[in-house]
Amino acid sequence: MDDSDFLAGQFEQHRTHLRAVSYRMLGSLSEADDAVQEAWVRLSRSDAEEIENLGGWLTTVVARVCLNMLRARRTRQEEPLDGLRLPDPVVERLDGAHPEHEALLADSVGLALLVVLEQLSPAERLAFVLHDMFAVGFEEIARMLGRSPEAARQLASRARRRVQGATPEGPADRARQRAAAEAFMAAAREGDFERLVAVLHPDVVLRADTGPDHSLEVTVGAEKVAGQAIWFRGTVPETDTMETVLVNGAPGVLRTRDGYPLSLVAFAAAGDRIVGMDIIADPERLVALGLG
Repeated sequence: MDDSDFLAGQFEQHRTHLRAVSYRMLGSLSEADDAVQEAWVRLSRSDAEEIENLGGWLTTVVARVCLNMLRARRTRQEEPLDGLRLPDPVVERLDGAHPEHEALLADSVGLALLVVLEQLSPAERLAFVLHDMFAVGFEEIARMLGRSPEAARQLASRARRRVQGATPEGPADRARQRAAAEAFMAAAREGDFERLVAVLHPDVVLRADTGPDHSLEVTVGAEKVAGQAIWFRGTVPETDTMETVLVNGAPGVLRTRDGYPLSLVAFAAAGDRIVGMDIIADPERLVALGLG
């Protein structure tokens, strides 16, 4: 084995971790792969023998690449939320037909959290993701940002407050999440408005991403969401297939027609009630995610 093969093997040992970092930083599976590939390019061009801690070095490199990508993305947007779309979901089919999506990517990273991360500044997002999710020290984060460790700590603290204020508290266990999602789907299928309202949190938030030419549509409140669910169910042909899936580790439903994906719904539950629903109704995007 030559030196390049050995280095490639060393890199592959860190790939899953680097992809997890990149996904949380960028909310895009394709961009996460691009960031990981860029980290490999930089490693292959470096003097690897001088690197004492390869894992730490690669984490720093991929984080800096992601930071630059976030900054470039922000400069393309006229407003902080201009063009906001739901982040890419990590979908696991229960029949095991999607093996390339490592479960690690989805652990404790629901779409609701990723939506909040999209609204942070690039520096806040880096500080929060690296420190709170991957236990990177503030001194290292400060070097990446060109700031003091105390400034990095403040960035993470500010991001943490926003995350805690906008994501569900005390998420339900998997069984209760699944039960809440199944109760919602059964009530929607039967057009039972009262049962729908009962399984929804009074302040439930529904986000619908219908494609690049449409802004993210947000609906708040149990009665409004229940009404939309009944209306939508009435438009779905009985021949469409509803497949239970896991979306970032939480219950979800993929709707297909003759094997072609039409929409994906992810549920977030706290206790026995649904507190959030995220819908991607962009067939081309679902196909690009490998769900076709």
